[in-house]
Amino acid sequence: MHRTPHSSPHLRVMSALGLLAALLFPLGMAFAPGALAAPTADPVRVMPLGDSITGSPGCWRAVLWNRLVSSGYQDIDFVGTLPPQGCGQAHDGDNEGHGGELVTNVADQNLLPGRLASTRPDIVVMHFGTNDVWSSITPDRILAAYTKLVAQMRASNPDMRILVAQLIPMNPSSCAGCAQRVVDFNARIPGWARATGTDRSPVTVVDQWTGFSTAADTYDGVHPDASGDDKIAARWFPALSAALDAGVPQDPGDPGDPGEDPAACTARFRAVSSWQGGYQGEVTVTNTSASAVRGWTATVVPANGARLTQLWNGSLSTAADGTATVRNAAWNGTLAPGASASFGFVATAPATAGAPAATVTCTGAAPAA
Repeated sequence: MHRTPHSSPHLRVMSALGLLAALLFPLGMAFAPGALAAPTADPVRVMPLGDSITGSPGCWRAVLWNRLVSSGYQDIDFVGTLPPQGCGQAHDGDNEGHGGELVTNVADQNLLPGRLASTRPDIVVMHFGTNDVWSSITPDRILAAYTKLVAQMRASNPDMRILVAQLIPMNPSSCAGCAQRVVDFNARIPGWARATGTDRSPVTVVDQWTGFSTAADTYDGVHPDASGDDKIAARWFPALSAALDAGVPQDPGDPGDPGEDPAACTARFRAVSSWQGGYQGEVTVTNTSASAVRGWTATVVPANGARLTQLWNGSLSTAADGTATVRNAAWNGTLAPGASASFGFVATAPATAGAPAATVTCTGAAPAA
């Protein structure tokens, strides 16, 4: 899907056609009904899928919708069998966020096919499983439900593009074990996505966990407040804009034209948290070129003797001197111009290392000629 200017091209077309009709009708020319109708492309249909974090009222959807529109995305349609639920700002509020639902129940009861048939999405944006984690359902069962839902999505649309969130943190006062169970479940999602995604129907993992605070970004340890809504929308935006830019269906012949500038990218390091002897870090890779990046490699040189020991949303190799090379995962390598992808890691560090720091760089694979 291509971005369109904010002024409506259809209005300009209809104005020109009206002028043409005014000039031709006095000459006795007649038109068959519909002969002047300008062809219009169908909007890309995006289904936000999940539980109350998505739907009750799920105000991150409003933030995301308005960011897409302000960035020039006009031909989009958020779809779902549920109507808008407030949020205090104009947006397309249709959604499939059912409060209290478990993804395992949706799969077991085959609830999704009817919802898909009613809305016919091209892209699914899914943050689903919080209630399952709260209910102590095992990651294996939740991921089996994910797999069944993906199969049902592809039965509805073989070209379905699926964005799946690593869940935001959860720390309600009534569930002492929930916080760790979210971490354990999120760690399984990238491997599941690698096994489930296809070239025709990719599964993209979107890290909604890193940098999200239950103390600062929720009002009850579970549901996002305004700050949380902004963070969730900001994480969805690069992945969804890349999916929209890919078109419907994804066009494998649109990687770029000969003579385009080589792809370029930047990398930014952020310390998420630290403790005696280590820290958690995050690196965001951003495509700064005018062409799509078809793969990226980041180099992380941790300061003061630190070493990366665990990594997600990428593949890691480490040199003897501690320099880490991170290559994109299968689902997050393609970046539209301006889009970003993030990977997280855990590093060990000497007790005297001081504040976490690292030098990061990246290179992007240029589009095929």
